[in-house]
Amino acid sequence: MLKKTVLAVSLALGVVASVQAAGLTAVPQAPFGATIHVNPYENAPQTAIIGLNGHKVKHVSIKVHGKGKGGVDIEYPVSDKSVLTYGGVPVFGMYPAQANKVTMKWTDEQGKKKSHDFSIFAEAIKFESQGGLQTALAPEANVIKKPVKGFENRLYLVELNAAIPGSSPFKRNKLGIGAYDWDASPQIMIYDTNGDIRWTLDPNAAHDSNNPEKMGFLMDVNQLQDGTLIYGQGQAYHKMDLIGRPIYDRGIPEGYVDFSHEVVQLDNGHVMLRVGKKDYRNDVGDVVDTVRDTIIEVDENGAVVDEWILAEILDPYRDITILALDQGAVCLNVDANKSGETFSKEDLRKLPYGDVAGSAAGRNWAHVNSIGYNPGDDSIIISSRHQNAVIKIGRDKEVKWIIADPRGWNSKLANKVLTPVDSKGNKLNCAEGRCDGGFEWQATQHTAWAVPERGTVTVFDNGDARFNEQPALPTDKYSRAVEYKVDERNMTVQQVWQFGKERGYDWYGAITSEVHWQTDKDTMFIFNGSIGIMDKKQKSSVIEIDPETDKIKFEMEVKGNKAGAVGYRAEIIKPLF
Repeated sequence: MLKKTVLAVSLALGVVASVQAAGLTAVPQAPFGATIHVNPYENAPQTAIIGLNGHKVKHVSIKVHGKGKGGVDIEYPVSDKSVLTYGGVPVFGMYPAQANKVTMKWTDEQGKKKSHDFSIFAEAIKFESQGGLQTALAPEANVIKKPVKGFENRLYLVELNAAIPGSSPFKRNKLGIGAYDWDASPQIMIYDTNGDIRWTLDPNAAHDSNNPEKMGFLMDVNQLQDGTLIYGQGQAYHKMDLIGRPIYDRGIPEGYVDFSHEVVQLDNGHVMLRVGKKDYRNDVGDVVDTVRDTIIEVDENGAVVDEWILAEILDPYRDITILALDQGAVCLNVDANKSGETFSKEDLRKLPYGDVAGSAAGRNWAHVNSIGYNPGDDSIIISSRHQNAVIKIGRDKEVKWIIADPRGWNSKLANKVLTPVDSKGNKLNCAEGRCDGGFEWQATQHTAWAVPERGTVTVFDNGDARFNEQPALPTDKYSRAVEYKVDERNMTVQQVWQFGKERGYDWYGAITSEVHWQTDKDTMFIFNGSIGIMDKKQKSSVIEIDPETDKIKFEMEVKGNKAGAVGYRAEIIKPLF
């Protein structure tokens, strides 16, 4: 249902329309008695629908003009299907809280080509205030390197969350805190390559700390091939389009709890979610809600068709990485005052169940933060932060291979660990977590996705607990994007590309982030979401780079505007209608 109407004044001269459509006042001097509905679904304040007053149009296109010198135009065609769906023409990409020049072109009922310029005043950004702990209305972008030719019209969706620990009235884990207890005010923005915000999600519509299906961290907004957006939040997952039209809002199935980090739609319409297993009886007989270690596949009706309970597939007692974690930044648990602190085995034994980095099902022993589905062999690749491991698992729930330090694995899994090799396939010498030849295993990584056309896997290597230890100095830490080539037949792995290590501690991001191959431009898209978080100077880095030449095509920084605000992921967005 269309909920809100804001009138716009046409820039072009013409006959004043006197008709009214659906109770909405027509725009003065606009063609066919057009009406303008700004933020029609109350989810996306910088969008609108141009109403057609019963007229039929075809071959429609929209151009939202860039403002001022260097402003970026956003142009896109609108399909006849979309015109029918919206009962008008969707407008996406307006600047907030100001009048936008929007050119609509179309073919009318008589086959004549027409064009008209509208002035549409978009709504303001509606992010929640953090009072004295906030520095600006929204995170501000700073372009470090202007886009090269062919990249000028890129649009980048950036996700930030300002955590509100303990704010939720809902507590579920019986024997300790769980991911359910974490809540955050989302900041979801789309920037153009001039650093201007052109779209936001209204957090007041998407998030509610008193609603179990709308509280929690809003995470992993990603665009599907049809242009729609899918994301998860707390105890639910959602789908909408760029105009804010809801497609579905679904609670996760009752046997599971605490979505976070990853939601993936498959080609058959099924969805994979990273959740916890509810009321799980672990190997010592305790009934717990597990933490960030279960993957489910649900069909188009929301029914579970399969599950991967990693406590039964992997080893929840492997603690070589957990003992080395910097307890100042264990994903959502960020406390700069604990920077550099680690747990001992005795500490681990004393930990309660819940969202704490410990051993056994019911604690955060795995911390899976990405799922990559491979249709070729019906398998998944997961990133397990608290194992410093990237792992491929088949539909049969058998581990196929592991990219990780070979130390600490049980006898069943040890022979699944890939052997590092050089470009000629020669085995590299490795000891105590280190290898020669420039090869490094990833550490506390985020995202591990296959790139079939390159035969590789991309990983964002955050870099805490590198070599499964803490360095002598915190400033020795670094993050990087890395690409590995896996030979499944010979069970080897080769490091073929990396970026970021050369930037050192200044580019270190302890948590979150991603690296994602872009097939349309043959680039690596890198998002480092937590630079400076341990120094309370958080910012995020957006980079597109050619991995063959290491030439940067575009680079931008986004500065957090709230205390504790952390970038999670980013996405290249295309206006598809």
